[in-house]
Amino acid sequence: MKKHKPKLTAKAQQTESSHPQPQAFINARILDPNSARDEAGGLVITHGVISDIGPHLRRNAPENTQVIDCQGHMLCPGLIDCQVFTGEPGTEHRETLKTASMAAAAGGVTTIVVMPDTEPVIDQVALVDFIQRRARDNAIVHVHTLAAMTKGLAGEEITEIGLMQRAGAIGFTNGKTSIANARVMQNVLNYAKDFNALIIHHTEDPHLSDGAAMNSGEVATRLGLKGVSPVAETIILDRDLRLVELTGSRYHTAVITTKDSLDAIKAAKRKGLRVTCGVTINHLTLNQNDIGSYRTYFKLRPPLRSEEDRVAMVNGIANGDIDVIISSHDPQDADVKRRPFAEAADGAVGLETLLPAALRLFHAGDVPLLPLLKPMTINPASLLGLEAGRLEKGAPADIILVDLEEPWVVNKDLLQSRSKNTTFDEARLQGRVLRTVVAGKTVYEYAISK
Repeated sequence: MKKHKPKLTAKAQQTESSHPQPQAFINARILDPNSARDEAGGLVITHGVISDIGPHLRRNAPENTQVIDCQGHMLCPGLIDCQVFTGEPGTEHRETLKTASMAAAAGGVTTIVVMPDTEPVIDQVALVDFIQRRARDNAIVHVHTLAAMTKGLAGEEITEIGLMQRAGAIGFTNGKTSIANARVMQNVLNYAKDFNALIIHHTEDPHLSDGAAMNSGEVATRLGLKGVSPVAETIILDRDLRLVELTGSRYHTAVITTKDSLDAIKAAKRKGLRVTCGVTINHLTLNQNDIGSYRTYFKLRPPLRSEEDRVAMVNGIANGDIDVIISSHDPQDADVKRRPFAEAADGAVGLETLLPAALRLFHAGDVPLLPLLKPMTINPASLLGLEAGRLEKGAPADIILVDLEEPWVVNKDLLQSRSKNTTFDEARLQGRVLRTVVAGKTVYEYAISK
């Protein structure tokens, strides 16, 4: 029986030579959503970039290269996760940039975009710089920063968007909270437009959702829990879309969870507005019935919706109407999760299970591979202005090797994340990352020994 042992590569061990030997990945199934490439072949990595790719590399590698036989498995761009919460700075017991990057590498995520919901909030230039320096010194994947668009995420006073963008912030958000004041939101959009900055907003009316534990409806009534109507999402989204039409700004709604929200986004796109949307892997693969007997790992924000809404989200991915799939990785420790459901903290970790959970949709025949990978690779790269997310000559060598058929059962205690609050604990998944390569260097390898 084969045994698999995950190996994470420390950054210090990756810099053995400033001129590493070129690597040739042969005998692979090459999938690139950007070019719609799906063919047998291989690629060559030289100095951290893809120097050659195509079917001519299926069996033969160039001379003087380190050869990796992919054994027919899928080779595709590394995933880009646009919404990752960590605990650094302030609550490192939940997650650090280092542990988040280790979980990302194990899940085939080569780029993470971290949220400003920290202590202190990432709302000034010095803190943007702090995250970048900490990531450079400790993370084994690429890390980019979303900065706060209001000071302290309070939704009242606008931050220095231009200065933080110049310091390296890749976009601006109000974290887990919506800006309730329409005047403030309009000012944010107007200010951001001057810098062509991307605004990413969590759309959930804070008054309607206050104290709610799950989606409203029959299941909430049966469990005796306070629910929040999906209208809380569409009210804020509809308002924001009108403000985007007024200001002409770039706008991305971080998470949609309902058919009505998807219809609103589609209508806005038809008008030519610069709007995009995302959905979490949880809202694509789970619904409110999974809460079962008050399982607090399934308490999320926004909450899990009905099966009808989940199917609408899956169709949105299949049709290309939803632009981005995220993990919404949100580590919470046991102290705040092992409480009565109404009192438990929201959130679940998801970096390590993002791809295999998404592959449920492929194996079920709901979404083909290329449309499924596109919202996790080239779409977020285009949204954020990154060079990653594609397989072509000259592109960064951020790639992953995936066994699409490998079955496994999630054991939360074996996850790389510091917190273990996964919605997929003990879930049976099919598909596993065998190797993760960042800038040409292997940062994770799922070794096989007999």
